[in-house]
Amino acid sequence: MPAPYATPCLEEVSVEHRGAISIVRLCRPKKRNAISDGLMAAIARRFDELPESTRAVVIDGEGDHFCAGLDLSELKERDAVQGLHHSRSWHHILTAIEFGRVPIVAALHGAVVGGGLELASACHLRVADETTFFALPEGSRGIFVGGGGSVRIPKLIGAHRMLDMMLTGRVYKAAESVSIGMAQYLVPPGQSLAKAIELAERIAQNAPMTNYALMHGLPRIAEQPADHGFLTEAMLAAIAQSAPEAKARVRAFLDGTGPKVKAD
Repeated sequence: MPAPYATPCLEEVSVEHRGAISIVRLCRPKKRNAISDGLMAAIARRFDELPESTRAVVIDGEGDHFCAGLDLSELKERDAVQGLHHSRSWHHILTAIEFGRVPIVAALHGAVVGGGLELASACHLRVADETTFFALPEGSRGIFVGGGGSVRIPKLIGAHRMLDMMLTGRVYKAAESVSIGMAQYLVPPGQSLAKAIELAERIAQNAPMTNYALMHGLPRIAEQPADHGFLTEAMLAAIAQSAPEAKARVRAFLDGTGPKVKAD
């Protein structure tokens, strides 16, 4: 681990288990769920403690906002070395979430700002309701993203859109989020959690090895030369299809008892 975690503020991150899905909720609404060191450590702890029965996760924010970013009251006390290790600790935690055991759906509403957007970008699917807005105000505050945003966010929206957000303070509203790649789903106000749960329940029905291959394989294949990507794809396909659950699902499809693809 690049840097030690702070003491987890476990009361600031709750977990609710609903069958095969778990809902991880930021519970710091008076601070618009701004991320302190203790809250980030609590996120790490909550994900580490997910039961084996969990096959998908929804992450949500209590109150009117998903997450308003880094708690700047902690930033002013850090020197350069402390800042470096702090940033690396976020990298460790968010990478463990992104490349963890199960897919994560973010239920977004209100502010998804700074570190909140970095957290959302580490999730695999993002559902925004119409109250959602996205911003990266670090440029106006004389700082730089430190939680992996410069790596993950350009992959979603492109480097020049992120540059625009940081240079000018541009705020993207929910209506624009799907078209630019910030979110995959847009729903009416107050509906992001319900939609995220619906998606997580659908994801949880997939074969676990297939979900794992998608989470871990697709991002890496996208960054590989084509010939490397083809080999990685072939290996993942061979491993996924050899799982007993995959074989059972194929047999069910062939004998007519399995689900068929239908337009919604």
